[in-house]
Amino acid sequence: MMENQNEQQLNIELSEEVADGSYANLAIINHSPTEFVVDFVNIMPGLPKARVKSRIILAPQHAKRLMRALADNIKKYESAHGAIQDEEQVSIPLNFGGPTAQA
Repeated sequence: MMENQNEQQLNIELSEEVADGSYANLAIINHSPTEFVVDFVNIMPGLPKARVKSRIILAPQHAKRLMRALADNIKKYESAHGAIQDEEQVSIPLNFGGPTAQA
């Protein structure tokens, strides 16, 4: 059976710096009519200030694809490792001038 030669392969490069990753324990999501902005933050207990570690800006279609991909991966994770417990309520008043943030 011959492979379809019209299929294109995408090579994705991952630099060492990006591969190290950044830890975040809060995601702040804002949106406009044309984009979703996701800020990943690391909040340290006892400190009154936190810094955004990474900001990702997505088109609405890509945000929806990300939501579906996360839901699919969470389902697979829970099938292998059991339900993820989400009992902690986070009530941090955050407003960056856009619509109310969701985390």
